[in-house]
Amino acid sequence: MRKNRAQSKEEYVTRSEIDTFLLAKKLAQGFKGKEVVLLKGELGTGKTVFAKGLAAGLGLKDFHQVCSPSYTLINIYQAKYPIFHIDLFRLGKETEIMDLGWEDYLGQGVIIVEWAEKLRFGQDAIRVTIRMGKQDQRRISISS
Repeated sequence: MRKNRAQSKEEYVTRSEIDTFLLAKKLAQGFKGKEVVLLKGELGTGKTVFAKGLAAGLGLKDFHQVCSPSYTLINIYQAKYPIFHIDLFRLGKETEIMDLGWEDYLGQGVIIVEWAEKLRFGQDAIRVTIRMGKQDQRRISISS
């Protein structure tokens, strides 16, 4: 894993799925329990792997249960803090996203949103963008 600092954004390059997982796990270990994590990236870039790492960092014993909630839309896990894992992949319209009522979870635990590029969220959040690199590399930008 390599880290470069540029202004308020941190850039990482991970070389495997486990590196991506460990980066997210380390990030989550400093959470206070009310964070919103917005994950952006194309299909197959590792958003769910990152979510699993966050859950592990928050103390979820069986982080293997973390899966993309594409059909259920919201999965809730109990760890050190409640984890609300949201997937917007199947939602297309802003009204569908608003009808989901995910904002009700703000302040009640850690919220992880996959496909966050579909969401307009003007409040404080940890914004993670994952891009494919060469071979198994991922280029991960984290800003808050």
